[in-house]
Amino acid sequence: MARAPLLQLSDISLTFGGDPVFDGLSLVVQPGDRVALVGRNGSGKSTLMKVMAGLVEADSGSVVASPGVKVGYMEQDPDFKGFTTLGEYASSGLSPGQDYLVERVAEGLKFNPEGLITTASGGERRRAALAKLLAEAPELMLLDEPTNHLDIEAIGWLESQLKTTRTGYVLISHDRAFLNALTRATLWIDRGAVRRQEKGFAEFEAWRDKTWEEEDDARHKLKRKIKAEARWAVEGISARRKRNQGRVRALRELQAGQAAQIKRQGTAEMVLESGRKSGKKVIEAIDIAKSFDGKEILSKFSLKVQRGDCIGFVGPNGVGKTTLLNMLIGEMEPDSGTITRGTNLEMALFDQNRAQLDPNVSLWESMTGDVDLRVSGKADQVMVRGAPRHVVGYLKDFLFDEAQMRAPVRSLSGGEKARLLLAKIMARESNLLVLDEPTNDLDVETLDLLQELLTDYEGTVLLVSHDRDFLDRVARTTIAMEGDGKATVYAGGWSDYRSQRAETAETAAPAKKKQATGKPDNAPTEDGLSFVEKHRLEALPAVMERLEAEIAKLVEFMSDPDMFTNEPVKFQKATDALIERQSVLDAAEEEWMALEEKAAD
Repeated sequence: MARAPLLQLSDISLTFGGDPVFDGLSLVVQPGDRVALVGRNGSGKSTLMKVMAGLVEADSGSVVASPGVKVGYMEQDPDFKGFTTLGEYASSGLSPGQDYLVERVAEGLKFNPEGLITTASGGERRRAALAKLLAEAPELMLLDEPTNHLDIEAIGWLESQLKTTRTGYVLISHDRAFLNALTRATLWIDRGAVRRQEKGFAEFEAWRDKTWEEEDDARHKLKRKIKAEARWAVEGISARRKRNQGRVRALRELQAGQAAQIKRQGTAEMVLESGRKSGKKVIEAIDIAKSFDGKEILSKFSLKVQRGDCIGFVGPNGVGKTTLLNMLIGEMEPDSGTITRGTNLEMALFDQNRAQLDPNVSLWESMTGDVDLRVSGKADQVMVRGAPRHVVGYLKDFLFDEAQMRAPVRSLSGGEKARLLLAKIMARESNLLVLDEPTNDLDVETLDLLQELLTDYEGTVLLVSHDRDFLDRVARTTIAMEGDGKATVYAGGWSDYRSQRAETAETAAPAKKKQATGKPDNAPTEDGLSFVEKHRLEALPAVMERLEAEIAKLVEFMSDPDMFTNEPVKFQKATDALIERQSVLDAAEEEWMALEEKAAD
């Protein structure tokens, strides 16, 4: 028997005072769907998601969720009024006693539920919004750029959670690896229309290119037909005027149809040129170290950066990637060690906080007011790599239209702000490009172009990113920062770093154990246990204590006599969780008893 859809949109039309965003749009989301929602920046992805969530009302059409289906949306800018801590906000949609759900999610996303909202960063607030959605576990989750502000470890945790969930979801993300791993269908917004393919994002680009190729063929045939009909009209119409009026009308309809065709948005015409060559040695750091408030960020780290290198910096949030970057480029001094920089360096910086963009000025003023780009006496021109360009023409290269030129920067989407900052730094000639999280919010096509530009760039690139696919495509050296002041240099991109790290760990672990104890891992200790078993025996009591606490909270939650009648879905979820946690606890207790008996023999 066919299951009812989770959500159905029928004949949706929406206009924001100009051209329609959507016109006659219909789509269905089925139970268990894992859908990538893709499209160019500004195509309406987030708007469509808000329509699906009921946060934006369409001009016409209907949005219907099946009975009993809850649709959850990850707020981009959540309202924290009335809440003191991030945890209070994240658990606000849960029943009493379910706080443990937020605690488990917070551990994976790496944010502190006790953190005060008044001092929380934008990234912490977004992680709280994501935690709220995951803890509530609605039947349909709408996830708009959930990986923004997550480090690679947290992205991996989220990926594993979404792989195993039974909940349906629609996902917007710039992270190719994330989309490839999770999606089974693709919704593509293109010029106000939504197409669906029952294949995941990995097949999207081939589908897109084939669609565009077919459109180009059809447009070419239409042009040839119009040309032939127009020639006939000029040469033969006077002799056969009366009986060929229908053919003339058909020609006019063809011409009107051609005019009505919506032109595809082109790819940004970004250009990245290196200026004069720097010296062969760009940066050399010898035994540099840095600490903040007694916490060691970096310990005796050395690095030599040569002209033409492209170096990626990876590691958890807060580990010190930006600190290391700032020391290398001279924005911050190390506590000890030395850093020397080469000659003729011309640096361009893309900072993750977009601090170079004033939110209160217009796009026009953002460009023409920049001292480095200003053309003397010309309020409508900017200097682009040594030559004057009209500001409108230059910004059109980055897919901004004239209507946006006088709008404030704060009105831009995240992807548009990223493109504007790229426009500013690419107007300069440079031979040292410093990019701190440049990929956030960019669409797939712009990411592709940026990757090509960096690959062909003759200067030196220092890149901080959590985008695994982008690092694999661009970085030729990876510096991994893993905490406790440790930073290690690996050849290649993200995948190369992971494989080398795994090989090193496999080789080093047995040797380290044997060196410390004189025995291999599986050799028995004095109490008859191997080292691995002894470590497990010591860890199990804490594991069992945590499981018992979670079970106690579930039992308390289910003790409400009206819960089964009034909240059957929540009751069933709590029952499933209780069975699962009890099973894990039973297995842990059996393992602990077996190890205790073995140790006593």
